[in-house]
Amino acid sequence: MATGHGDAKGTTAHTTADGHKAPFPPFQQETFASQLVSLAIAFVALYLLVSKIALPRVGGVIEERQKTIEGDLAAAQKLKVESDEALKAYEAELAQARARAQAIGAETREKLNAQAEAERKTLEERLAVKLADAEKTIAATRATAMGNVRGIAADAASAIVQQLAGVQPDSNALNSAVNASLKG
Repeated sequence: MATGHGDAKGTTAHTTADGHKAPFPPFQQETFASQLVSLAIAFVALYLLVSKIALPRVGGVIEERQKTIEGDLAAAQKLKVESDEALKAYEAELAQARARAQAIGAETREKLNAQAEAERKTLEERLAVKLADAEKTIAATRATAMGNVRGIAADAASAIVQQLAGVQPDSNALNSAVNASLKG
């Protein structure tokens, strides 16, 4: 069932006549010159292939990438300058808005102070009128009370004199005595 893979000659093909094995083919002296020529041809072909086709393509790719990087850096620098300008414009507008807000606040404060001052003056005038009215009322009440006191004092003095002296006093003398005592 088993079949052989070759015959006896196949196993001894690399042996010499004296029974030694033959050297490795690239190191055989008979084929060394032809191998050097084929190596030189392969090297020149590979050199031409690399220098004329592969290196220009790689150089082109590297140059294209360098241009892309430089373009991207230029675009980034341009965008940075634009963003810096936009930031400066924003800060300027913000400063203007703050100044306007402060001006509006100061104006509003002045208006409110003027309004409060006007309301205070109006209130003071009303209070002055009410105070004057209250003083008039107090003066009238005092005058009425003093008139009543004078009458009560005159009646009391008349009753005291009548009980002590047993005589009805003179109303003019009694009024003048009450007036003198109320003044002093």
